[in-house]
Amino acid sequence: MSILIKEVLLNNETTDIYIDGNQIKTIGKNLAVAADKVISGKNKAAIPGFINGHGHAAMTLFRGFGDDMPLESWLQEKIWPQEAKLTEEDVYWGSKLACLEMIKSGTTCFNDMYWFFEATVKAVEEMGIRAFLSQAVIDLFDEKKTKQIQIDIPKWHEIAQKWNNRIEFTLGLHSIYTVSAETFKWSHEYAKANNLLIHMHIAETQTEYDNSIKNFGLSPVQYLNKLGVLSPNLIVVHCLWVDETDIQLLADNGVKVIHNPASNLKLSSGYQFRYEEMKKAGLTIGLGTDGCASSNNLDMLEAAKLASLLQKAWRFDPTAMPAEEAFYCATEAGGEVFNKKTGKIQEGYLADLCLVDLKQPTLVPNFNLTSNLVYSANGSCVDTVICDGKMVMENKYVSGEEEIIENASKAASNLVART
Repeated sequence: MSILIKEVLLNNETTDIYIDGNQIKTIGKNLAVAADKVISGKNKAAIPGFINGHGHAAMTLFRGFGDDMPLESWLQEKIWPQEAKLTEEDVYWGSKLACLEMIKSGTTCFNDMYWFFEATVKAVEEMGIRAFLSQAVIDLFDEKKTKQIQIDIPKWHEIAQKWNNRIEFTLGLHSIYTVSAETFKWSHEYAKANNLLIHMHIAETQTEYDNSIKNFGLSPVQYLNKLGVLSPNLIVVHCLWVDETDIQLLADNGVKVIHNPASNLKLSSGYQFRYEEMKKAGLTIGLGTDGCASSNNLDMLEAAKLASLLQKAWRFDPTAMPAEEAFYCATEAGGEVFNKKTGKIQEGYLADLCLVDLKQPTLVPNFNLTSNLVYSANGSCVDTVICDGKMVMENKYVSGEEEIIENASKAASNLVART
């Protein structure tokens, strides 16, 4: 399929964008090419699709459930007991709802760790966006579970060979307080041998940090370093409780970092994310929303705004993390984290992009589009979404959205009733 977007605003200039297959083929004024579909870009701007670097898609079913609680009690008293009752059908509809929400707010790629991951795969295949998916790995230091994981991961990897090429298999190791040293080391070797990414939570709370010092005699990052599992294959999420030594260890080993400001604020995990120090050390830093149980929505423009404002607030510096950097973290940096040519509108890149409606009140006047997007607008300004060269939303409508909303609502109600 080919798509021609005519007279759209891109980088402050009006131009045409020609998409052939799943790639951005040509960008230029007055393109004289035939296309299967022609879209008017009048009163619209083209932006890269957002890349949500961390989440738990099916937790849309827990939106508004268990709010205003500390992380540890939130997990142990509310979330984990509910998750024990989840079915594959629940995860399927929760994931479809997440994909719908992400599409409608401009996200074309996301990174996910959850249960019944094949149900998430099915949802993503049907919804048409890009994803990096993993089954959550937790062994709770139980030797029997540790051995089973070493059997399960190759099986999951084999199943993944049949997935749509928009979806990639990753290893999802939950955290240092739920995963044994043996599982970390075995998974590291498996990922290295098979060129897979590993996705995990690290240094999210002070409790986690303090317990790491108590149990291992090291900070969470230094503990991973001792295990020999820091590598360019590793994507670490949160990274709030780190010092200069930790940051340098991450940088020296090419580890990628995902910042989740909404979740960190709501769970009161911490707010002094050391963005400037990480950037100076050479780390690649993307943005994520986390799951809807802890962030309540999947809006990447909101994540970008929070990330920027937090840096300004705790540093007492209005120039910290300007809008352009926050937007970069939500787009192009995400492509770098996941080693994909996405997150940027450029010839040869994957055709993952959005059109925003410049007539939205929050985008008027348009002195600086990036500033407006980050500080003023939210995901509702997105009008059209193209992923992998295919239309997944047009004129703010996603095919089948009514059915998704109805069935996800039923799944959430039935889940709570079962518990």
